[in-house]
Amino acid sequence: MAHDSDLPCDGDGCCMICKINPPEEEKITCKTCVTPWHLDCLSARPQTLADAAQWECPDCSNLITSPPPSNVTSGSEPSGALVAAIRAIESDVSLSDQEKAKRRQQLLSGGGSDDGDKPADDKIEAAGAGGTDVLKILSSSFNCSFCMQLPERPVTTPCGHNFCLKCFEKWVGQGKRTCVVCRTSIPPKMASQPRINSSLVIAIRMARMTKSNAASGPPKAYFSVLNQNKPDKAYTTERAKKTGKANACSGKIFVTVPPDHFGPITAANDPERGMGVLVGETWEDRMECRQWGAHLPHVAGICGQSEYGAQSVALSGGYEDDEDHGEWFLYTGSGGRDLSGNKRTNKTQSFDQKFDKSNEALRVSCKKGYPVRVVRSHKEKRSSYAPEKGVRYDGVYRIEKCWRKPGIQGYKVCRYLFVRCDNDPAPWTSDEIGDRPRPLPVIKELKEATDIADRKGPPSWDYDEEKASWLWKIPPPGSRKHADTGGMEAGKVPRTVRRKTHMMSVSERLLKEFCCLICHNVMNFPLTTPCAHNFCKSCLENAFSGQTFIKERTCEGRRTLRAQKNVMKCPSCTNDISEYLQNPQVNRELMSVIESLQRQTKEAEENAGSGEENEKCDVMEEDKDEEVKDMMSLEVDEKVEESKADVKDEMMEEGDVGRIVSDDSAVKENDNKESIEKASPKSKANEAIEKASPKGKANKKRKAAGVTDNTPKKKLHEEESASVKPESTETKDLKVDKEGKGGNKTPKKKKNGDGKFAASPSPSSPGANTRSKKAVA
Repeated sequence: MAHDSDLPCDGDGCCMICKINPPEEEKITCKTCVTPWHLDCLSARPQTLADAAQWECPDCSNLITSPPPSNVTSGSEPSGALVAAIRAIESDVSLSDQEKAKRRQQLLSGGGSDDGDKPADDKIEAAGAGGTDVLKILSSSFNCSFCMQLPERPVTTPCGHNFCLKCFEKWVGQGKRTCVVCRTSIPPKMASQPRINSSLVIAIRMARMTKSNAASGPPKAYFSVLNQNKPDKAYTTERAKKTGKANACSGKIFVTVPPDHFGPITAANDPERGMGVLVGETWEDRMECRQWGAHLPHVAGICGQSEYGAQSVALSGGYEDDEDHGEWFLYTGSGGRDLSGNKRTNKTQSFDQKFDKSNEALRVSCKKGYPVRVVRSHKEKRSSYAPEKGVRYDGVYRIEKCWRKPGIQGYKVCRYLFVRCDNDPAPWTSDEIGDRPRPLPVIKELKEATDIADRKGPPSWDYDEEKASWLWKIPPPGSRKHADTGGMEAGKVPRTVRRKTHMMSVSERLLKEFCCLICHNVMNFPLTTPCAHNFCKSCLENAFSGQTFIKERTCEGRRTLRAQKNVMKCPSCTNDISEYLQNPQVNRELMSVIESLQRQTKEAEENAGSGEENEKCDVMEEDKDEEVKDMMSLEVDEKVEESKADVKDEMMEEGDVGRIVSDDSAVKENDNKESIEKASPKSKANEAIEKASPKGKANKKRKAAGVTDNTPKKKLHEEESASVKPESTETKDLKVDKEGKGGNKTPKKKKNGDGKFAASPSPSSPGANTRSKKAVA
């Protein structure tokens, strides 16, 4: 080792012996470990400039003469090889100073040589490059400036730098109130109570999970269960994290109505019992209620779509503003509560409700007059009409009015007036008939209400005086979702529909986490407030546009009072960010990560698009080939049909009906062979000879002159057709021994080698002359 009096300079450049910061000309650097030393404090100085250029510090020079400790080198590697490896690292021009320092540290700490062993990160990169690429992007921008690692419980300062929570608290605990990177002052509230940036926590966790999943192999495949294969009750699978029905799957759906079905569920949609869902029917819990289609969501109180309407609601005591009077009740909309983190059961209002999402769905049903199914739960303790246990179906109601008003907790809530309009009596009455139109109750809170909405036109579900029942006066809206019959219909097999899903990449999922809390899009020029919320710069500035930081006050216009600070609350919490808004700093680290992820996502989309274009080109080429083949086969078929028609026409002109019948039977049995032969050039040549023969021209002249040839008698044709066997593929020469009225024999007609009937070889045959003379006579 080095002499006791030989010590290098520390990280700040101060000599560890004389405690001063020497100038650069008084420093000398070791050629092996690149450590600065104070030249005046060395026990043995280099004598010449050449020695100074090749100078090694006492620590590195002693490596050659003294054996290294067991924990310095890996295995039995000699010290000379270690020095050679260090020099090889220093001579590598492709490495940066940080990479060289990392490899030297790895080599001296027993991590092995640079060529032999790979770092742990490289090994994981080989296992899964997708997650490692994203992790590299995060590491290059989000590393804590203290520990140089990805922040653990990250804290983001207003100047846009990220640190571990423990590192930041240690720094602040030393009395430091400035950022360690840019020396910007840290707000006192943040120094005393730092907030963890939840967006960075989710992003880092997601990148690490992707990396570990890629290293562990492909994920385990899970398959969905068809409705007909589900059990009759709710069940849990191996993926359930908790026992009981906390993570239970819904059982078999017993009705065949689509999920967006309006009105009561009739017997036609109940293949199991043939009864439908009856008023007063009770189930054990909301999961079982879902199986019968009365109210599908097993947690939410409203089932509906904002642009389509609401199908059902559940009264379960979720809001203390609800008022239940049996045949009519006042229902409170959803929202207005902070359900983030572990506040899933929070019942405290923290902001106003608005007519959006499911609240807007109820307003659409109010304006259109749609019937809404209502179920009551035993959890509604304030109502006298709630069941003692389980969930009960109480029929259909109609929403007559809706409005907004300040609730019990001070924030505005959406309110709805439900009035019962069912053909069956309510479970709590002893009536034998259902509801009849009744006057609306007097609602006192309408005096303070705002945004009042009611129905302008006739309702879709109304009472018919002639039929004395409630029915659809206007047809219900068509369903936008298919009903899952589960293969209950006889003889029908449920068709498997495969959806083309878009698998989101890691970059796309991370970009989804880096969304502005105001516009809900990927942040542009991101700002991180002291309360650890992220916004676009333009969105945050627009949220406070027109407001001043100081409020001028006067006493009724007579004298000026002391100016007051204007409180500007964060859009996501109640913290005052007015001081931060005076000079907001863009989070450059977060912006660089977002740009890198967007660039990576764009490249992946371009690669995927080029792959799809290649597939489309291949498919189009295959389709073209098939079209060409089809066209060629059609042309061949057309030529065959034309040749058949020409032969039949000529034979009909000559009166050879029997031969046509026999030839047709032979052609039908050897269709493939005949089609090939007829399409050949030889057959075409024979057709040309037949058409050019004098006999054919004479027949055409006789036909044009109106002369008919009835010489071949019917009996003759029958005998000729009986003498030819339809099964034979090769017909012999047909000879006719019968004579016509003129005493001459009918001319012979022979088949050529192609199976065609050739014309008479002699243009002036006696048979032809005899027939022509007799026809003229």
